[in-house]
Amino acid sequence: MEWTVSALADRAGISGRTLRHYDRIGLLAPDRVGANGYRYYGPVAVARLQRILLLRDAGMPLAEIASTLGAAATVDAEVAALRSHLAQLQTERDAVARRIASVEHTIEMRIQGREPRMDVMLQGFNDDYEDEVVRRWGREAFDASNRWWHGKSVRDQRDWKARTDALVHRWRELHEQGVTPESSEAQEHATAHLDWFAEIPGTPMHTGDIAGANAMVLGMAEQYETNPDFHVTFGTPDAAAFAAAALRTHVQDT
Repeated sequence: MEWTVSALADRAGISGRTLRHYDRIGLLAPDRVGANGYRYYGPVAVARLQRILLLRDAGMPLAEIASTLGAAATVDAEVAALRSHLAQLQTERDAVARRIASVEHTIEMRIQGREPRMDVMLQGFNDDYEDEVVRRWGREAFDASNRWWHGKSVRDQRDWKARTDALVHRWRELHEQGVTPESSEAQEHATAHLDWFAEIPGTPMHTGDIAGANAMVLGMAEQYETNPDFHVTFGTPDAAAFAAAALRTHVQDT
C-alpha cells in the first residue's frame, strides 16, 4: 500500500508542507515519485516517519534525528542519542525550575514590599546581610568576607557559587529522602557545610574560634529557619528547617 503526501499527512496529523520539507532535507524520502510529480510513501517510509515524529515530540532537533536514524544507526545508537537528549532536557528543566523559583521569589518579595534577593555574582558576597553580619560578628567580619569575594576571579566566583548551590541542593535532597537531621547522612553533610563556612574569611569558623563558630552556626540555623530569603535558597521552608535542625544537632554533639 502507498500513500500520497496528503493522505499520509492526514494520517500522521501533520501538514503536507512538513513531509515535503523532510524530503528536501533528506530526512524522509518517498519510496517513489510518480510521472505526475506526486510523492508516494510505502510501509517502510511510514515506519520511519513514526520514529521521526516520536523523536521530534521529545524535542530532538531534526539534524540530530537525521543522525540518529542514519543508515548506519543501530538501536543502541538511538538509545544513546535519546539518553544524551534526555540529559539535555533535564538540564533545561533545572534551568527553568530556577527561573520559576526566581520569579516566585520576586513576586513574594514585591507582595511583602521588600527588594528581591540579587544574585551573588551581581552583588557583593553578603551585601544583602550587611546589617545582620555587622550586628552579630562585627564590621571586620563583613569587610573581610567581601574583600575575599571581590578578590576572586569571575571564574573562581562561579566555581564557588556552583559548589554552594550543590551544598544547598544536597540539603533538599536529604530532606526529600526522609532521613532525620540526626542521621549519619545529614550529619556528614553538616560537616561539609561547616567546612564551607570555614572557607570564608571573617567568620569564627575561619579563625578557629570554636565558641564563636558554634554561636555562628546556631545563628545561621535560625536564619535558615526564619528568613524567607533562605527558604527560597533551600527550595522550600521545610528543607531550610531540616538543614537548620541538622546543624544544631552537629553543634550540640561536638
